[in-house]
Amino acid sequence: MLKTLKNLFKQDKEKFVVPKSVQSVIPIKTIWEDGIFLVGKNKYAKTFKFEDINYAVASREDKEAMFLEYSELLNSLDSGATTKITINNRRLNKADFEQTILIPMADDGLDKYRKEYNKMLLEKATGANSIVQDKYVTVSVSKKNIEEARNYFARVGADLIAHFSRLGSRCVELEAEEKLRIFHDFYRTGEETAFRFDISQTMRKGHDFKDFICPDTFEFENDCFRMGDRYGRVIFLREYAAYIKDSMVAELCELNRNMMLSVDIIPVPTDEAVREVENRLLGVETNITNWQRKQNQNNNFSAVVPYDLEQQRKESKEFLDDLTTRDQRMMFAVLTMVHTADSKEQLDSDTEALLTTARKHLCQFAVLKYQQMDGLNTVLPFGVRKIDALRTLTTESLAVFIPFRVQEIYHENGVYYGQNVISKNMIIANRRHLLNGNSFILGVSGAGKSFTAKEEMTNIILTDPNADIIIIDPEREYSPLVKAMKGEVIHISATSENHINAMDMNSDYGDGANPVILKSEFILSLCEQLIGGTNLGAKQKSIIDRCTASVYRYYQQGNYMGTPPTLQDFREELLKQNEPEAQEIALAIELFTDGSLNTFAKHTNVDTHSRLICYDILDLGKQLQPIGMLAPYFKELFIWAGDKSSNVRLSFIWASENIATNTPTVYEDCLPIFAELLSDLYAG
Repeated sequence: MLKTLKNLFKQDKEKFVVPKSVQSVIPIKTIWEDGIFLVGKNKYAKTFKFEDINYAVASREDKEAMFLEYSELLNSLDSGATTKITINNRRLNKADFEQTILIPMADDGLDKYRKEYNKMLLEKATGANSIVQDKYVTVSVSKKNIEEARNYFARVGADLIAHFSRLGSRCVELEAEEKLRIFHDFYRTGEETAFRFDISQTMRKGHDFKDFICPDTFEFENDCFRMGDRYGRVIFLREYAAYIKDSMVAELCELNRNMMLSVDIIPVPTDEAVREVENRLLGVETNITNWQRKQNQNNNFSAVVPYDLEQQRKESKEFLDDLTTRDQRMMFAVLTMVHTADSKEQLDSDTEALLTTARKHLCQFAVLKYQQMDGLNTVLPFGVRKIDALRTLTTESLAVFIPFRVQEIYHENGVYYGQNVISKNMIIANRRHLLNGNSFILGVSGAGKSFTAKEEMTNIILTDPNADIIIIDPEREYSPLVKAMKGEVIHISATSENHINAMDMNSDYGDGANPVILKSEFILSLCEQLIGGTNLGAKQKSIIDRCTASVYRYYQQGNYMGTPPTLQDFREELLKQNEPEAQEIALAIELFTDGSLNTFAKHTNVDTHSRLICYDILDLGKQLQPIGMLAPYFKELFIWAGDKSSNVRLSFIWASENIATNTPTVYEDCLPIFAELLSDLYAG
């Protein structure tokens, strides 16, 4: 036997004691607030939680990259410790689930829409899988005291977090309360909301922490167990196939039941593994030599080496090559599963389904006989291993049991976007939780782009009283929704009585910079559009910048409290300049300042302070389209982007998809504007 295994068996060896209470079944002896548990004689364990990644939907090349990176993670495991990778299938608590997704009433005249929206969400939730997968990695090691264990887990934890980060998965340490909650939710299914644990109060009152997590009763039979009113069974992987697909673990965990799957991993030092394989190869070669000598003694000089001996030699050589040249490590592993059900009949049916799934992959699971308690403690992420059904594997063979499937998107206070095509769970996302909160809806005609946008806007208005939504509507398709949500619809056209001052500005304009500088940049873009989309010369830009600063001088000196200038004031300032270029610019913009298309050259006469504003620009006309796109977009966008108030949750800027797809010729001059608006520079 390998030295590593000998030491491990010696460390894990404990005198068997018949449990006299439900609490004594749980193998935890001592807990610390930072999540380190004492689970045996001088054996400490710590659990980390890692997020899933989109392995199932990745391309072949990406899958290979993920597989190799996961193999690197397995290679990095410390040979002096045991690592347990656990997949926890748990059903969402209905009360918690409904409290999370349903919109509370606000008595603001929109409650009838909230009731209708909640009804839709409940229908979607009922048809969903409602099973959530949590994934954990538990490291257990023998140390003399807690300080040594704490230093060890700090080093190992940093290494694990780094490797998971390279996989695209976030890995975090679990504290004592978070880890105890895992066991509580498993032991007391349906009572998830009742979990309350405060380690300081528990210590002060002298209570046993096991009282907060253990079930009411435990009954262990020869092939199953009963905890409270639920039945459970532990099975283990007894026979491995010569070839296993990487989808086996995902298929095993597809069962819509509360269950856990754990893989206990014992890495072997490479030098020790090489010596072991060399000894095995030497033994096989000796057997072959003895067999050939025996055949020679019988004058059978042409005898062929038996197939089984030849196969043993071939496999031993391949194993040795893996260890020495292919960056593989020798691992000992055992795979165990536990699943629970409401009745014995349902339990037997689920067990058969799992066994059938394994047989499909040419693997064989078996029920643990008279070892259900030990099997249960092995599966759960305590950090102990009571089952010795170990199998020798290489890194690649073990990496086949890859725990990744598909990433779930389930954010607190998020918006319902649809259903995950792989897991069948609801997609609830909150863009505030992302590194970049911007979004872009793409799809063919009729795919539901407008419907998706309307659904998100409705959800935001109904859930967040501090959210502000601005809509640019070139097709007049959002007006009914805005009116129903008590928003403001502003019609902008050459004949409309509504006016928006393109030169409106306040002290919050911009992101702490000089507002006039930002406005000057805006006026430059505006003049380029009005003159014909041609690039302005250096002289023209200097004149525009000078005139912009001049018309804002008195308004800025008055602390932005007076009447803001208009484009008409800007044109008058141009006419005061002596340069002929100034006169040319003034003449070019006359149509939009003093002519028939002066919609954006007068003082604003509409209310732009509503939570929900829709700019209807269907009747804007081709001549006014460039300035019509610029004015409301830039005016509002910079104000919201520069607002640091916590009350402003979101500035939702929406442009109809027709701008970029259905009618590109009409809006082709504005496409650079939309490109800028979608960039991080302006969206913040």
